[in-house]
Amino acid sequence: MPASATKSPRIAVLADSDTRWKWGALTARRIAPADAGIRLDGYLLRGRATPTPRQLAETGASADSLREVTGAEFLRAMTGESYDILVLALVGGGVQAMLHGLRHAWGTGPRPLVVTGYVGVVYEKLADGLLLRHGADLVLANSAQDADRFRAVYEGVGADAGAVTEVALPFLGGEAYTGERAPCTVTFAAQPSVPENRKDRTYLLDRLIAHARLHPEREVLLKLRSKPGEHTTHIEELPYQKLVRGRELPANFRLVYGHMGEVLDRTDLLVTVSSTAALESLHRRVPTAVLTDLGVREALGNHHFLGSGCLTSWDRLDAGHRPEPDPEWLARQGVAADGSYAGAFDVARDRIAALLERSGALPPLEPYYTPETAPGYLPGILARHHLGPDGAPLPGSPAARAEAGPVRQIVRRAARGAYRHGVQRVAPVIRRMGEL
Repeated sequence: MPASATKSPRIAVLADSDTRWKWGALTARRIAPADAGIRLDGYLLRGRATPTPRQLAETGASADSLREVTGAEFLRAMTGESYDILVLALVGGGVQAMLHGLRHAWGTGPRPLVVTGYVGVVYEKLADGLLLRHGADLVLANSAQDADRFRAVYEGVGADAGAVTEVALPFLGGEAYTGERAPCTVTFAAQPSVPENRKDRTYLLDRLIAHARLHPEREVLLKLRSKPGEHTTHIEELPYQKLVRGRELPANFRLVYGHMGEVLDRTDLLVTVSSTAALESLHRRVPTAVLTDLGVREALGNHHFLGSGCLTSWDRLDAGHRPEPDPEWLARQGVAADGSYAGAFDVARDRIAALLERSGALPPLEPYYTPETAPGYLPGILARHHLGPDGAPLPGSPAARAEAGPVRQIVRRAARGAYRHGVQRVAPVIRRMGEL
């Protein structure tokens, strides 16, 4: 339900991982009406990737309140709280389930404006992910290129593309790079699932360590996303912390955690396979290398950087090469290295202000997928979130249960830890045994 127009805007963010919380919370602040003091309430969807307190602190995204919920608990909260804007920072299936659940919960009555989008580079499952997000009032595109692609997908299936709104990644910023420092710092931005297999991840680690040995005058950092046992948006079965054990490392090589922006503050060369960190780095004009060593492949996501001028190899980097990004490519990607970033959210903010000021309630949510358009697909998505085909909570779902007490919360944390142990330790062993 919408909050009173006479009070500061109230915004809720539902997120299912640390990176999506960061995107959702920062996006919420950027799309809020200009010069408005807002109240931001965070909801963390309980699951395998629910962020730990350390991960939340590392995102640098704060909220006035923050609590962990199941999907059903969240839907119940949305019928009892008054918000102006709701940001769904979830994987596509989660967005679709919440859209149907909220449609059922709100019916034709008053409701907040619903916003969703993508955390970073969209390099896979474009049609699938977009159609699962259809139905929100605004579907945010992080660049002009993405906005064009999003509209083409919606129009291609005969769905309304009016919700697509061009913005930029909300976490770009920081001081512009002014030149190499002493010592020169090379940072490799690791990714949880790119590449996936041990051979390729070991290769990248070997090359990074070799670069440190080849250039003892440089500081070489391996920037890690999570500590063992923690999960991010993607499952990391082979963390670099595990691969580096027992190795004799050069003195100028270090593993680091922390906020990506703080690491970029001291980086002279950012190296990655396809991390969104490359866009953060390019926005600051830090020399940025996207590796081709494992090929330029859709599975790696580095095909997204075709035409960027950033594609290169470790051999060239070892020899001192520094990629020069293409200005036109940067402009199409919403990197806004030219200083136009300040206005990147103006259109979205204006659209939201107009919708909030309109007379009468917003119309009911209308996702493209319904029991009629996708009868073999939608019910399974909804069932995974304990919702029926009409978006109503299924019998026996957590919706009717009281909020978890201290004992149940401890049990949940233990169960989540056991699951993560199974993914990172047990599952890889079983797979290797199956290959014998």
